[in-house]
Amino acid sequence: MQVRNGVPADQLPVTWRKSTASNPSGSCVEVAALPDGQVAVRNSRHPSGPALVYTPAEISAFLAGVRNGEFDDLAGIA
Repeated sequence: MQVRNGVPADQLPVTWRKSTASNPSGSCVEVAALPDGQVAVRNSRHPSGPALVYTPAEISAFLAGVRNGEFDDLAGIA
């Protein structure tokens, strides 16, 4: 199954997950594993909106940056 960026997220046959630290009002980033190993990302406020699709290497690089605090300034964390 080849999935491209921008596919309507609700058309993917996946189980969406979000962090337990997510906002209880539903303003969350959700992720889903795709059958080919890629990872889809969507905005929970727009479940039928576009999904962005990333390779495992792209997700690994992003998560490493998160763990290293490289994006803390985006959330107002000092």
